[in-house]
Amino acid sequence: MESIEAFIDRLPKAELHLHLVGSASVPTVLELARRHPDGAGVPASAAELAAFYEFRDFPHFSQVYGAVSRLVREPADVAELVVGAARDLARQNVRYAELTVTPYTFTSAGMPADELTEALDIAARSAGREHGVRMAYIFDVAGEYGAPAAYATLEHALTRPPGALTGFGLAGIEQARPRFAEEFRSVFASAVAAGLHSVPHAGEMSGPATIWEALDGLRAERIGHGLSCLGDPALVARLRESQVPLEVCPTSNVCTRQVPGLAAHPLPRLLAEGLFVTLNSDDPPMFGTTLTEEYQRAASVLGLSRDQLAELAANGVRASFLDPGAKQALLAEIAVSAETRA
Repeated sequence: MESIEAFIDRLPKAELHLHLVGSASVPTVLELARRHPDGAGVPASAAELAAFYEFRDFPHFSQVYGAVSRLVREPADVAELVVGAARDLARQNVRYAELTVTPYTFTSAGMPADELTEALDIAARSAGREHGVRMAYIFDVAGEYGAPAAYATLEHALTRPPGALTGFGLAGIEQARPRFAEEFRSVFASAVAAGLHSVPHAGEMSGPATIWEALDGLRAERIGHGLSCLGDPALVARLRESQVPLEVCPTSNVCTRQVPGLAAHPLPRLLAEGLFVTLNSDDPPMFGTTLTEEYQRAASVLGLSRDQLAELAANGVRASFLDPGAKQALLAEIAVSAETRA
C-alpha cells in the first residue's frame, strides 16, 4: 500500500482558512523587509525572521502579523502575495481556496481601494491561469480596529468589490469585540443582505460566548476555529444539529498557545462529537506548516485514518462557496482518490 504521505499528496483539497499576509513565503517577507527597511522592525534575515515568528501568545502573534502587513504597501505587493499563495497551494494539489484579505490594513495606510480591488482581480485570474487554483476572497475586519474598520470594510465590499469576493469575516483579538458588538452586527447584516457569506472567527482565544454571538449575532455560515465550543454542551449540540462547519487549524492553535501541544489538540474530539470540521493552515509560513503538513500531522500525531483524511478533504469542498457543479466535480475527484489503493 502507498505511504500516507503519497496518499495525502494526491488527495485533491480545498483551503478555506488562509490569510493573505499570513500566506507570504519567507523569501517574500525577507524581500519586502529589504525593500522597506523602515518597516516596523521586521528582520531581513531568515534566522532572525524565524525567531520573529516565535509567538508568546495570540496578542504577540497579532503584533507580528501587523508588522508584516505594514510591509505590503503597493497594489503590486498584494497581487504578488495572491499569486504566490496560489503557487504554493498548487504544489499541494489544492484546487480551490478562499483567501482572507483585510483591506482596511492597506486602505487606511493610503492604498486606494480601487487599486487594491484591481490587484485582487488581476491576481485571481493569474492564479487560475498560471497555477490552476481557483481563488475566492473573504474581506475581514480585525476586531480590535472597531467600528471605523468595520464600516470601511463594508463600504469597500459593497461598492468596489473584487469579482471573486464571496464572504465577510471578523478576526483579530476576540476579547476586543464586545464593545463593538452592535456595529459588527450591523455591518454583517448589511453584508449578508448583499449576498456575502458570513464567516467570522470565533472561539479561538475566547470562550463559547463568542461562538454564540457569531451564530446568533453575525449569522455565521462557518466558524473560524471554534475550539472553545467543547466547553459548552448546549453549543456542541447546536453545532452538531446545524452542521455549521468549523475551520480547524491545528498547528496555528499550537503556535499561538491556544493548545499546549499538537497531541493535545481537540480535533479528534470535535470529530467524535459529530461536528462538521474542515482542516486548514491559517498562516502557514508563520507557523512553519502547509496544508499538506496539517493532513500529515493529523494522521501521524492525532491518529486520523485515511478515510477520515479523505472526509476532511471532502468537507472542505462541501463547506466552500463553490458553485454546485464545481463542488460535485471536485467531490467526485476526492472520492476516486480515496478509493484508489496504489
